Amino acid sequence: MRGRVRPPAAPLPQRQGVDPVRVRFPEDAAGAWPTVRDHLLDRFAGAIGASRVDAMLAGGRFVGADGGAVGGDEPYTAGRHVWFHRDFAPEVPVPFPVEVVHHDAHLVVVDKPHFLATTPRGRHITETAVARLRDRLGIAALQPAHRLDRLTAGLVLFVVRPEERGAYQTLFRDRLVRKEYEAVAPYAPGVALPRTVRNRIVKERGILAARVEPGEANSETRIELLEHRAGLGRYRLLPATGRTHQLRVHMNALGLPLVHDPVYPVVRPEPAPGREDYGRPLQLLARVLEFTDPVTGAEHRFESGLRLSAWPDR
Repeated sequence: MRGRVRPPAAPLPQRQGVDPVRVRFPEDAAGAWPTVRDHLLDRFAGAIGASRVDAMLAGGRFVGADGGAVGGDEPYTAGRHVWFHRDFAPEVPVPFPVEVVHHDAHLVVVDKPHFLATTPRGRHITETAVARLRDRLGIAALQPAHRLDRLTAGLVLFVVRPEERGAYQTLFRDRLVRKEYEAVAPYAPGVALPRTVRNRIVKERGILAARVEPGEANSETRIELLEHRAGLGRYRLLPATGRTHQLRVHMNALGLPLVHDPVYPVVRPEPAPGREDYGRPLQLLARVLEFTDPVTGAEHRFESGLRLSAWPDR
């Protein structure tokens, strides 16, 4: 079996910490694309309009592997790569910093604030942890080894060297990282804790909330009550698996939905850009990451410096 061919390096630098888009021209057995312009129109005009594609070609926005501008009248060649920078829609800055907890030749571990996405997705492109860190630290190749939900705060591990990313991702895949979360939710004396919750979580693309279904369990979380006061509890959550929204689903299943959760138990409409209520963050914090470094062999334990606002004086 032949090895996968690595794509050529991008001739364009990152912009605001975001990589340029790479386009590989596919085979054209039917001869539908005599020129580069024909293919680019077919590929992008539906999304941004033919006039915008033509303006980008005229402005030299599409470049080839040598960094030179690609002309729209050039003959189409299957297998060719071209690059361009997307036009970013204006994003409302998330008004909280990304704090670096640890930085060495292999890893950057940070405290991600609530409301900031880990990686570009949807309408969140430049206002993401990875884009901010690349721009701030000058590490263009920086990539996360795992993800943290946009609404969840706490520790995220980024990898400095691309060739080492797989080793750190494998730690998370093989459940070799001890992860500890903290949450604030209602206190219910009738819910016996500690306990381990196991069930089957299903998350469908395009549906905001995950759901629990009958069947073989694919998720597991140990839940402990640390203290309680004034009708609220502070909980330690120890996930053994990493399903989407797992901790929120498990707490909600116990009748203990997290404070300020906009999805469980009731899905609320996502606020329009600029209308986010930063005073009501989801009360969930990735507090501890603990593992043996697969590259250096060092024993790591990182602890978040953030605190949940619903339990301010801990």
